[in-house]
Amino acid sequence: MRAAEPAAGHSPLARFAVLDLSRVRAGPTCVKQLSDWGAAIIKVEGPAEDDMTGERDGSDFQNLHRNKRSIVLDLKHSDGVAVLKRLAARADVVVENFRPDVKHRLGIAYEDLRAVNPRLVYASISGFGQDGPYATRPGFDLIAQAMGGMMSITGLPGHGPLRAGIPLADLASGLFAAIGILVALLDREVTGEGQWVQASLLASQVALLDFQGAAWLTEGKVYRQTGNDHPYTTPMGVYPASDGDILIGASGQGQYRKLCDAIDAPGLRDDPAYATADARLAHRAAFNAALSAVTRQRPVAEWVARLNAAGIACGPINAIDQVFADPQVQATGIAQRVAHPRLGEIGLLGSPLVLSRSEARIEAAAPEKGEHTDSLLREAGYAEAAIQRLRAEGAVA
Repeated sequence: MRAAEPAAGHSPLARFAVLDLSRVRAGPTCVKQLSDWGAAIIKVEGPAEDDMTGERDGSDFQNLHRNKRSIVLDLKHSDGVAVLKRLAARADVVVENFRPDVKHRLGIAYEDLRAVNPRLVYASISGFGQDGPYATRPGFDLIAQAMGGMMSITGLPGHGPLRAGIPLADLASGLFAAIGILVALLDREVTGEGQWVQASLLASQVALLDFQGAAWLTEGKVYRQTGNDHPYTTPMGVYPASDGDILIGASGQGQYRKLCDAIDAPGLRDDPAYATADARLAHRAAFNAALSAVTRQRPVAEWVARLNAAGIACGPINAIDQVFADPQVQATGIAQRVAHPRLGEIGLLGSPLVLSRSEARIEAAAPEKGEHTDSLLREAGYAEAAIQRLRAEGAVA
């Protein structure tokens, strides 16, 4: 397998070829970071497997699997494994998210593929890691959110644990795995050898605990749910306007004084109960009620304009349709269009990154299943008779 030639002004990843054995969300999220920046991706699919990201023509599948070619291999068939090894011998990266024992049983673990390509960077994403007492357990995003502490600090106090509205553990493990792959590729330029990159949903979710996790490790402090309020500073949260809600962030004494002046509330600024950050935090319920009494007097748009003009971070709480109607979101170019041969032009989420000399692109919609099986086999050196034999035996489709 040969990566595409780098295009002028395109991506430094265009010289890399990736075998994507992953399914569902975490693995495809990882691969998407590479494909959008030009890496040549082969999506390896089983003859009857369910990707579990909805229908192939659905928005979720199309968003996750753009910029790829598809080959169907039966990895339970010895010839299917042989094809994979031939592809791996020409690849730079393999990404998989099988349960840890599965790849060993199939004979496609890191050691197996490293034997045919010592330069291979092999990335594994799992629920709980490649070893340890939970390694062979099935795992998915919500389990990691629960076990990784996220649900214990999300939601309103006294209302029980709450999941995040997005698949945080899946997304984080995919992003961390992509970072690991890039680090390993950089290291390969020095050592000439690939290595095994490992990421897990659980460890990634724990890493996202950030300051709450560090507070326990260094201070023995356990944070709990605070709803829309920031855990340790106020005002930093949601407040009512006359026609909706707004998010206001005014941490620090200077910001707080600016806020009070901008909303014409000298009483809040001068009240001893709210005069300091510690005082506001100690009386947060009463303070929030007093601030809310002021903010609900004017509409969202007026507050947003007034507070931003005063240098106070403030924004509306947008529904999804409002997000993509926002002029700043539109200016980022993150909403992109791509032509699908059957569905017509469809909208997908592009990369949030901007580089000064390189460009992320969505150049192709998600492939049909097995759309490129024959052409990829030819590229790997299989003659037509061999391809027909592999099909007849069920090793490829």
